[in-house]
Amino acid sequence: MNYPESVDYLYALGNEIRTAKLGLERMRLVADAMRNPERKFRVVHVAGTNGKGSTAAMIAAGLREARNRVGLFTSPHLVEPTERIVIDGRAVSAAEFAEAFAAVHRVAERMMEAGTLDAHPTYFETVTLMAFWWFAKQAVEWAVVEVGLGGRLDATNIVTPQLCVITPVDYDHEAWLGKSLEAIAFEKAGILKAGVPAVLAPQRPAPRDVIVKRAETVFAPILDSVAWPVAELEIDANGSRFVTAGIRIDCPLAGEHQVENARTAAVALNALNLTPEQIRAGIAAARWPGRLEMVSEVPEIWLDGAHNPSGARALAAYISRFHAGRRIGLIYGAMRDKSVEEIVGMLFPLADELIITAPDQTRALRAGAILEMEPHRNARIAADVGAALAMERNCDVLFLTGSLYLVGEARAILVQ
Repeated sequence: MNYPESVDYLYALGNEIRTAKLGLERMRLVADAMRNPERKFRVVHVAGTNGKGSTAAMIAAGLREARNRVGLFTSPHLVEPTERIVIDGRAVSAAEFAEAFAAVHRVAERMMEAGTLDAHPTYFETVTLMAFWWFAKQAVEWAVVEVGLGGRLDATNIVTPQLCVITPVDYDHEAWLGKSLEAIAFEKAGILKAGVPAVLAPQRPAPRDVIVKRAETVFAPILDSVAWPVAELEIDANGSRFVTAGIRIDCPLAGEHQVENARTAAVALNALNLTPEQIRAGIAAARWPGRLEMVSEVPEIWLDGAHNPSGARALAAYISRFHAGRRIGLIYGAMRDKSVEEIVGMLFPLADELIITAPDQTRALRAGAILEMEPHRNARIAADVGAALAMERNCDVLFLTGSLYLVGEARAILVQ
């Protein structure tokens, strides 16, 4: 299959959240049949609710700075599925993606014909296996692997990592992971392995207790990021600078919350025996599109995939701190399975102008339904993100946020 055909087949497998199969049996069967590509490189496994993607990107950048060949696997993508599989800062090409898909698909079809596999791996299982196969084929030395959903039963959890990282745990995907922070933390802590060190970002007391208990059960040493105090902190609209453990960090990712992500990445890189200069240079080189990313200066436009309450709190804090006194425009769209009422309650009051729309997804929530949750004095509805961006606006700065699908559609228009 070529690239369009492979992408069409993946989408035909169904939405990666709705058709998620929590469990590792199928992954292990197919990985075994593919000669276990996930064992051909060293792994840093990253779980959490918010911040895991940016933290993973900073860790990967640091490992590259130490002259390693580094794979990075993240999800979801913003524009093209190729973005999920990255080596040394470059996403796979369309042809490479199709080659990796064919490798997984051939094995799966052969196993189904033989009756040794119940069904084709799901969308996320397939792409995870593709990433592992491609990393092995390209002889990466390290792979930084971001968990897709939860951790314990996530498709990525067939790896045996050298280091685990758990970023702050908060509410998200409650239908899958549980209604309490303790239940969600239990799933996230499922990535911890016997004797494997785990870097732990600051947590609320309840999820921290769950994670620490799991670590004690499997004898996984905990490396607390709070043991690295932050000093000389400077934050502006475009990033932050601080000193921790004698290392001067220059984080290029915007938002106060990125200070903690950068510190967590620094602790992880130190645990991997990088030098202070490699840690500093690596974090400074990190990029993470679609998360408080300025994509236009005139007019000033920012993209941020604040798709859960924790992300919305971070975005609201950023707007209040660095854009106070400016006229704020907001374009918002969301999926039905998110805590939309809570999110819009935080974001809509900050907007002087509000445009509500919907991503081009079957799970998208109607714009009218969103407006009913949180009425706004100056709200308009747009049919899609293109129409929303084309609307006349009278604002100093525009934030486009909500679903990462919406952010991806906007980025495809705005970033050429």
